[in-house]
Amino acid sequence: MSDRLVDGYDLVVFDLDGVVYLIDKPIPGAAEAVGTLHAEGTAIAYATNNASRRAADVAALLTGMGVPASADEVLTSAGAAAVMLADDLPAGAPVLVVGAEALRAEVREQGLTPVERLEDAPVAVVQGYGPDVGWRVLAEAALAVRKGATWIATNTDRTLPSPRGPLPGNGSLVSVLRTALDRDPDVVVGKPSPALFRAAASRSGATRPLVVGDRLDTDIEGAVGAGMDCLLVLTGVTGPVDLLTAPPARRPGYVAADLSGLFAPADAAQLLPPDADSAGGWRLADDGGAVRLTGDGTPVDALRLLCGRVWDGVAPGDVRAGSDAARELLTSWGLPG
Repeated sequence: MSDRLVDGYDLVVFDLDGVVYLIDKPIPGAAEAVGTLHAEGTAIAYATNNASRRAADVAALLTGMGVPASADEVLTSAGAAAVMLADDLPAGAPVLVVGAEALRAEVREQGLTPVERLEDAPVAVVQGYGPDVGWRVLAEAALAVRKGATWIATNTDRTLPSPRGPLPGNGSLVSVLRTALDRDPDVVVGKPSPALFRAAASRSGATRPLVVGDRLDTDIEGAVGAGMDCLLVLTGVTGPVDLLTAPPARRPGYVAADLSGLFAPADAAQLLPPDADSAGGWRLADDGGAVRLTGDGTPVDALRLLCGRVWDGVAPGDVRAGSDAARELLTSWGLPG
């Protein structure tokens, strides 16, 4: 029997930005990884906080990149928000939409009326990412919420990954209204809410889902909240020091450099306990109140080893280098070494 990580699960739920692609380009190896899962009959879902595309558009985008996908495999925060609104509001109710045309289309498809101004008497405001969101619509939304409209955010991702570095995400736009209104949204639909992950599992009938993401504050926290195992890949937002300093609610069970980790042995990606003293070619020894990393190996093995010790109370700045390779690695992570 195979001991690959993926073989322990009956559904793999992928985040998109930073996991499968960056903006409009597939991450190396992603198409091959998804293609292998499809060929082996493993159920797949894509759960994204990005509210600027509809499920069919996301599937078409992925297919165009060579990543196998169908619309029924895609769950978006825009679609989930529109369904939530339709469950709570009468047919035809006016909803002020802050975001892209995809979010307006989802609201319209659920039998509600997208509007743009306070004068249209919106009973709810739904806010999602859109590259053209500006002051005017944010001002109308602030006025509507002050007048009593329910405020729903599709997600609160502070940033979006890009080849040039993180860019402002919907969470940054939500912060504009939060500052103006001195309050939080009434509901946040997307990750880290576990709703998208639970919907994916329910849709496929899965009992052993694995969530794969690149963000601790959305993908991993959402998976932990849903009680699902999760794999962090280091192809997007999260870096090694982010993982070392993660609070308990944002700690994955597995970490890998990229999606190839799905097909490696499970114990090659598993985060190690505090008493572990070796991983791959790395060794770890107590050094007073600090720890000393020696040897050589992959960055992921060093990270798997160090997380257990740091999460047990050793400060990241108290990780010392005991070899040239360790010094070079820690320095590349921004630690003293």
